[in-house]
Amino acid sequence: MLAHPSNKYRAHPVIEMPDRQWPSRTLTHAPVWLSTDLRDGNQALFEPMNRERKLRLFDELVRIGFKEIEVGFPSASRTDFEVVRHLIDTNRIPDDVTPMVITQLREDLIEETVRSVQGARRVIVHFYNAIAPAWREIVFGMSVPQIIELVEHHIGLFRKLIAQHPQTEWVLQYSPETFCMAELDVSLAVCNAAIRAWDAGPQRPMIVNLPTTVEVTTANVFADQIEWMHRRLERREHIVLSVHPHNDRGTGIACAEQAILAGAQRVEGCLFGNGERSGNLDLVTLALNLYTQGISPELDFSDIAAVARIAEECTALPIHPRHPYVGDLVFTAFSGSHQDAIAKGFAAQDPDGIWRVPYLPLDPHDLGRTYDSIVRVNSQSGKGGIAFLLQRDYGVVMPRRMQIEFSAIVQELADASETELTSEQLWAVFEKTYLTHAQRNDGYTYRRHRLFDAADGQGIEIELVAPDGTVHTRRGVGNGPIAATVTALGLPLRIDSYEERSLSTGADASAMAIVETVWPGVPGSRFGVGKHPNIITASVLAVLSATARFADAERAGAPV
Repeated sequence: MLAHPSNKYRAHPVIEMPDRQWPSRTLTHAPVWLSTDLRDGNQALFEPMNRERKLRLFDELVRIGFKEIEVGFPSASRTDFEVVRHLIDTNRIPDDVTPMVITQLREDLIEETVRSVQGARRVIVHFYNAIAPAWREIVFGMSVPQIIELVEHHIGLFRKLIAQHPQTEWVLQYSPETFCMAELDVSLAVCNAAIRAWDAGPQRPMIVNLPTTVEVTTANVFADQIEWMHRRLERREHIVLSVHPHNDRGTGIACAEQAILAGAQRVEGCLFGNGERSGNLDLVTLALNLYTQGISPELDFSDIAAVARIAEECTALPIHPRHPYVGDLVFTAFSGSHQDAIAKGFAAQDPDGIWRVPYLPLDPHDLGRTYDSIVRVNSQSGKGGIAFLLQRDYGVVMPRRMQIEFSAIVQELADASETELTSEQLWAVFEKTYLTHAQRNDGYTYRRHRLFDAADGQGIEIELVAPDGTVHTRRGVGNGPIAATVTALGLPLRIDSYEERSLSTGADASAMAIVETVWPGVPGSRFGVGKHPNIITASVLAVLSATARFADAERAGAPV
């Protein structure tokens, strides 16, 4: 009996290569991209795509800019055969796009595969067979020499078949399936046998594709495997070295990036990582990772949301809301400290400069996304996020101490509701806290005011409507309209700061006045806000707002 489940497993042996070069290299350009959404991604779906959905996704892959697309497994699926024939017979494949089809090493399947693509301008035919020890010994019962003979025989047959169709440019792709688990000398022997059987050369292009069929190593070991093969493959200058990472260990992206450093020129995967088990390499993430390094992926993801919706509709697989770059919440911050950093980043960002907004590795606008959902408010949020939303959506720029005051009010509401608060709800709270108060003074509603000159300063006459409808006039004089308003109200209110903001431009422009007030003997301060097209009126309303808030506090038991 095993003492611990871990005793059942063995680590993959490391590769002795002290002169490895890939760790000191950097990514400089995009690889050749091959989308296998229509084949590898499709075979992993609970309900495989029908013809209509496959054709729709093919068109989207072309629009994005993929130049190589694996369109199916025509010898194994009637739907795939019909889709491939439709693409060829209707000239639906652009001249700069090469379709790829896959087949196992069986004579009848290869013959059917050739029939499915005959007449194409250019096509990649993908041969594969498993070569790792567990497959050789358990599944097929074959020796390495028998594996090599199998490969040579079927490539020879393929050459005879395609000789009858010289109008097509034929490209062979060979994948030693389960490469990542096979002995490197076996992988090299089988791949070199395929290269010789195809007679790869200047006029006979060939792709050698090395897959992590099931991830079993850390990404650095896979990079070592790729560099080892890259150095030793025969006729290397005539070979496109490709990788096909899966994601069983969750490191498919890292495997691909490090494989490119190690000599791979081409990568295969699916748009959002669809595939059996944990999926294939996520092409969108890999491509946009390049973007963040200042490298164009040469694929068009300028409307990433539209790509995502089409992929979801065609595959019936939802995209996780936190999926890198495309998830609905991936550019969203709820944390208060994150929100504060993002708000400051936007304020400091030079529109024509290098992108430097904290927590956002890529500008959402570059992906066709808006800034609408970047900051969202719940019980974890802070003053920075709340202030950011009010400024972005309503033009309200709050002083920092006011941000602290208002965030405490919002926090209490968020804690009580245990739900996210929308920008509209924040504005409703802001109106209730400040602007509704500005229209009344402890039960009295502001009606109008009149300024007049006084011998010792500015005079004001304010009309307030009592709850019973009667109008009360109050007069005061001060060194300005705000001081005069405080005097008119007859309250021991002290104005500690005053700011005014323009909320809009043009004939319908509104102004917002903000006052920070102190009531002697009462701890802390309270802000008042007034909003009106006339800035003087807005200032009067701001003072009324503050006094009404102190009155509310007194009714709630505060010592005012």
